[in-house]
Amino acid sequence: MRKLLDSRNDRDVLEGLRRVIAMMYRNHKTLPYFSNVVKNVASPNLEIKKLVYIYLIHHAEQEPDLALLSINTIQKSLSDTNPQVRALALKTMSGIRVPVISQIVSLAIKKGVADMSPYVRKAAALAIPKCYRLDPSQAPSLIEYISILLGDKQYYVAGAAVAALLELCPDRIDLVHKHYRSLIKQIVDMDEWSQLATLRLLAYYARKCFPRRSQSTGEKTFDEPQNAAVDDFYGESKSTGRTPTTGLDSDLTLLLNGIKPLLQSRNAGVVVAVTRCYIDIGTPEYVKHATGPLIALLRGAQDIQQIALFNIVSVCLLRPADFVKYASHFLVRATDPQPVWELKLEILTIIFPHSPIHIKSLILKELEHFSQGTNKLLVREAVRAIGRCAQADATTAPRCLKLLLGQITSFDGTLAAESLTVIRHLIQQDAQGHTGTVVRLAKNLDSATDPQARATIIWLVGEFSGLNGEDNIAPDVLRILLKDFQNESPAAKQQILLLAAKVYLHHINLKSEAEKEKDAEEDPSVEPDTHPIVRLWEYVLLLVRYDTSFDLRDRARMYRALLAVPQLATLMLLAEKPAPQAPSPSESRKGFILGSSTLVLAGGGGIHGIQGYEPLPDWVEEGMQPDPRLREPEGSAVSRYEVQRESLPASQRLDDAAKSVAPSKTNGAGEGVGAKTLDDWLAEEEEEETEEETEEEETTDEEEEDDDDGDDDDDDDDEEEEEDESESDDDGEADRLVKG
Repeated sequence: MRKLLDSRNDRDVLEGLRRVIAMMYRNHKTLPYFSNVVKNVASPNLEIKKLVYIYLIHHAEQEPDLALLSINTIQKSLSDTNPQVRALALKTMSGIRVPVISQIVSLAIKKGVADMSPYVRKAAALAIPKCYRLDPSQAPSLIEYISILLGDKQYYVAGAAVAALLELCPDRIDLVHKHYRSLIKQIVDMDEWSQLATLRLLAYYARKCFPRRSQSTGEKTFDEPQNAAVDDFYGESKSTGRTPTTGLDSDLTLLLNGIKPLLQSRNAGVVVAVTRCYIDIGTPEYVKHATGPLIALLRGAQDIQQIALFNIVSVCLLRPADFVKYASHFLVRATDPQPVWELKLEILTIIFPHSPIHIKSLILKELEHFSQGTNKLLVREAVRAIGRCAQADATTAPRCLKLLLGQITSFDGTLAAESLTVIRHLIQQDAQGHTGTVVRLAKNLDSATDPQARATIIWLVGEFSGLNGEDNIAPDVLRILLKDFQNESPAAKQQILLLAAKVYLHHINLKSEAEKEKDAEEDPSVEPDTHPIVRLWEYVLLLVRYDTSFDLRDRARMYRALLAVPQLATLMLLAEKPAPQAPSPSESRKGFILGSSTLVLAGGGGIHGIQGYEPLPDWVEEGMQPDPRLREPEGSAVSRYEVQRESLPASQRLDDAAKSVAPSKTNGAGEGVGAKTLDDWLAEEEEEETEEETEEEETTDEEEEDDDDGDDDDDDDDEEEEEDESESDDDGEADRLVKG
């Protein structure tokens, strides 16, 4: 290996370096070859330089002294004629994590910022965060370099500068003012990583610079009828191509419209980032444009589907009506893993109350189908989803209750227990209207075998034990249950004891009311025989006294002591219970930024998110925003004119360009077209003819003067002169005829 590295043949050295790099990535020891590798850093071969730089970056921390010996050679490469070599040298110098060379790296970045090659300038922008991590004291000079690179005309240089700005000084929005509009123009051409960084920066900038104005005139246009949104499957409304911008700053509107093409990006992260901008700084109309691209992410791999569904659920909690037309995309497939179908069922329940009748019927049939499946987890979630649908829409509650009542006789204990739990929630919402439902459940008590299902039915019977006075079924249900009390489950035993306490308490209250009436009538009281309810209560206490569960025995003693004070027992046992609500499981994710890991992890167990999560700042107050003139680049009049011309059609631009062309004096074909008319051309020809005539007259006058100054001429000569003049006049007339 060393012979190959020390060879004078570039081919041998290249082969040796390839072997060393292969060993390095296989976690083999390659540090002994450090000196043999680094001495090849001065090789003129570009391939050798690349491999040496890779090795040097990997091992510079372990051998800082030897790495410093190669700094001079790397600095010389910064002046190489090849921009690729200069960029590679800058990348290597910033990657050597030795704090001693931080100033040298800063000077190298300064040189790279002024380089003529955009490839080198991009490398300089990427090296700025590395230099900052190496030595934070270099921040002032590095921020100055960032301010220069932000105004670069090359989009990939500006994108790298934005990423550096977010790492060094994300709060310095003063550096962004004059580059705001240029960044919006360049963001479409940037790579995906730069687009993500730029979208994050511009969203932060918008919150700090544009106050949130009320949209009282435009709110009615955003809330469309639910039925009309279903027919509009592809998001094309009658007002296509016209986006309401009421109450928005012109620069904010420029941003929202400028990032709209990114919704067609092949990168799922970019699509989610644009949606995040529309939600955080846009209007509901812009969010509606992003729903289709979000749904398109479900065609990707399963991991992308899961992350996309987390973000869709978060958007759906804010704008559920926009997703109604995409309900068929959320139907569960047989190949969907558990996290995917859980989120799909959740979305179906969120959009359920906003859907038309045929969509509601489709969702309920889907949930009914999966509630009868073999997957216990899917069965449980489907039943809970039916319950959430019934709670969200009271008109469909009877149908949902009918579906659930059909499941209580199922042999699957999980299905029966979950169905009864949901039925209990529905009954509690309207207790007076579900008395017959409780009687039906009590009749099915013998067929219910699941302990939790039996406990739920017994609890419901106890809640309705005070209705209809003596005609209530609760005492009879208690009598039947006490026959096989010892074989019941612990959960059922606790509910039987509670049922007995409620029945006995109702009996005490009725008895006390009857005694008051008798006292008012002043009739002599006759002690009646022991009532059967009193005997049932004593019998329950006797059974519980010899039960093996100490928890059950403690409960019995507590109830007996509590019933000694009927008023207190009434407040505690017969108090009106609030109807339980089953919120969406993703309610805990509400408010977190789209695309963040905190959103996926539901806050990570905290209300402020996991470590490193930073929410967007609040909107700047009206009157506290920076001056809009700060966003005017140099030559503000020209830039404003260009911004206004961007909205002109192409035909009008061509007409303006034709009018702005200066008239040409040459006789070239097509030159000065549109600047002269036919009358102008004829007038110019007449001027040329008059100029020629004046020139001919001047020549004849000169000839006459020459003849007068000479000797005396004969009459024949005079005649010849007259003939010459007539010929010249004839020639002039001929020329005029030809030109005419």
